[in-house]
Amino acid sequence: MSDRPDPADHDGVTSDPAASDPFADEREAPVSLQAQLRDAARNAGIGQVAPGEAPTGRALVTAIGGVRGVAESVLPGFAFLVVYAITKELVPSVLIPVAVGLVFVVARLVQRQSVAMSFAGILGVAVSAALALFTGKAESNFIPGIVINVVCLVVLLVTLAIRRPLIGVIVGFLLPPNADGTAHDWRADRAQRRVLTVATWMWVGLFALRLVIEVPLYLTAQVELLAGIKLITGVPLYAALLWVTWLLVRTVFHRDEADDTARAV
Repeated sequence: MSDRPDPADHDGVTSDPAASDPFADEREAPVSLQAQLRDAARNAGIGQVAPGEAPTGRALVTAIGGVRGVAESVLPGFAFLVVYAITKELVPSVLIPVAVGLVFVVARLVQRQSVAMSFAGILGVAVSAALALFTGKAESNFIPGIVINVVCLVVLLVTLAIRRPLIGVIVGFLLPPNADGTAHDWRADRAQRRVLTVATWMWVGLFALRLVIEVPLYLTAQVELLAGIKLITGVPLYAALLWVTWLLVRTVFHRDEADDTARAV
């Protein structure tokens, strides 16, 4: 008699793991590009609150990385400002923020938490410090931030030029499919298209404002003022604009959901 177990039990139900797990093939299949983009949209700030959902203070804090995320974003820049204002020395001004960033990375490692955000932050601080040390100019510490603002501004303008505003693209990935399984086409709704376009233009304004203020300060080497302005136009302004974006998006999608409910009744 064979020692191998019968693949079917007495009730005729197969014991094959693949058959008992209807999602086995989906789990083993490579993640599609669309799924990756959807995950990226959900991880974006606006992705923390579903379209039509009322934003809350807790959701806003989560969207900007939580309390620790805010600290990881603000403290290195604040350390640079304080140290440079006191010492006017380049080396400690750029190395102390790197040390602050490393403390956050180590803390997450000790607590066995994801270090992706902390690592990205320390990488940016380290690159900024390296540029400043290489050039011997404290204002070079702000070059990466200026470049990032330029890239974000260009990307947003391109999406507007091709009539695919970036905020609309992100929201589109977050929307549930229609009853027939097709994707919700927000571009077919004039009000939704207009609001998402306006929201994208608002983000264009944010990055443009940063550049208008920071570039002249960088060119004139006003390091302390540049550091202070960067802190003000960083997390606080980002959080405020994120909140306004949520409110704008909610107006049209909340109304759309209400209309669907009324038609169903």
